[in-house]
Amino acid sequence: MNTNFFSQIQQLDFTGNLQLTITKGAESNLIVSVLLLNEQCGDSAKNLIPPLTFNATAQEFDEGFIPQITAPVQKVSGLMVDMEKFQKQLDEAKAQSAIEKAKAEKQKKEQEAKDKKFKQAMDKVDELEKEGKFREAWIKVPDIAEYPEKADELRKRKTALSDKFATPSLFGAMEATAPEQPQTEEATAACCPLETTDEEDENEY
Repeated sequence: MNTNFFSQIQQLDFTGNLQLTITKGAESNLIVSVLLLNEQCGDSAKNLIPPLTFNATAQEFDEGFIPQITAPVQKVSGLMVDMEKFQKQLDEAKAQSAIEKAKAEKQKKEQEAKDKKFKQAMDKVDELEKEGKFREAWIKVPDIAEYPEKADELRKRKTALSDKFATPSLFGAMEATAPEQPQTEEATAACCPLETTDEEDENEY
């Protein structure tokens, strides 16, 4: 007997493994179960798709089995392919989210370490300033290039410190190097001693 059953199955558009289970039923009927499996689909929801089950005579299967399963098989196949694509996109999104999360955590830790370093430096500046060591405090002010977001704060702090150590020391140096003016009377007395007159010399005799 010549049959074109498998030729018709071949013409079906599906992805995966098409499983047929044939069981003899009552009154010479056949119970045929059709289940499409797609191992590439990682979505567990595929397991909720029930098999197609038919109960009919052999003649009825010969006449209408392929037309009956064509649309459902193709629909289930397309559904699982879409589920597979969705699952891959979901996995990629999760992976990307994990990468972004790790990146954010790393940036957060780096920023916390940077903020801690800045605070320690500024605490040292405050300490030196309280001790009156303005020049040393000025040197300890963090570099603006390292903390561009705090540029205004650092410039103001440096300016305030430089005003404290630069201006007083400048006048102090000028006062220290200024020559002392000798008193006029003392200078005259030292340079020109008094001369005795002739009358006083004669009285001595």
